[in-house]
Amino acid sequence: MTGIILLNKPRGLSSNTAVNVVKKSVGALKAGHLGTLDVEAQGLLPITINSSTKLFDYFLNKDKEYLTTFKFGEQTDTFDLEGEITKTEDVNITETEVKSALPAFQGKILQMPPEYSAKKINGKKAYELKREGKEVSLKSKEVYIYNLNLVKQTDKNTFLFRLHCSSGTYVRALCRDLAAALSTCGVCYDITRTKCGQFDLKDAFTLEEIKNGKFNLISPDTLFEYDKIFLDNQAEAKLLNGQFLKSQNPDGKYRIYGSAFMGVGEVKNGLLKLTLRLN
Repeated sequence: MTGIILLNKPRGLSSNTAVNVVKKSVGALKAGHLGTLDVEAQGLLPITINSSTKLFDYFLNKDKEYLTTFKFGEQTDTFDLEGEITKTEDVNITETEVKSALPAFQGKILQMPPEYSAKKINGKKAYELKREGKEVSLKSKEVYIYNLNLVKQTDKNTFLFRLHCSSGTYVRALCRDLAAALSTCGVCYDITRTKCGQFDLKDAFTLEEIKNGKFNLISPDTLFEYDKIFLDNQAEAKLLNGQFLKSQNPDGKYRIYGSAFMGVGEVKNGLLKLTLRLN
């Protein structure tokens, strides 16, 4: 068994715990995920099974989409409902004020990751250091916001947004920074990931469905739009042993098949090399 299972991760469960539950449920030797979701976040979590765990680097820079609810005038130490309330303010934020602040959060922006995050500092996660009472020093990073649109106001100071962003964007940090632009504080009441690369939440399965064997296993070769190259047994063995093969195909990347899908190869100057092995 190899491929990708789309999980609709529930709130209150870490991504690693979710992976372990799926791994045990399907009897996989190895499993991983393609993009962490916070414990209090829910939604699409693509889980790789067995050799498909090698797809991690391929998905490292894929865009994400979210539906998220921000409440202004309140703040926790984690900027979501997992943390403790650290600040409240008596404000009355309007839709007009929110809309006027949104243009500053389009395109390339610098973003400081939350101190309670999985960002590594000298090999240790920032949230682990914070929980040990240690100081955390993080650096801002450049992310890209394709769209941050106000969907509607759901309650006093509470607004639902649709977000399309680059990989590595922290939704909680976006809430913090938008609140600061509105001269107040803020907290993420809900984060739901709806898309990850070409994957969509509507195609995902719950943990209970996966435990009961009701899921689709997405073949890794469907993730690539490259042309196909088919090899005989001898050529397959050579390529798997790290050898180059002569090829008449034009330079470029290809899906390589032997007895099964092998992975992605590249033809350069008449020679074929396997660059991503998936079997």
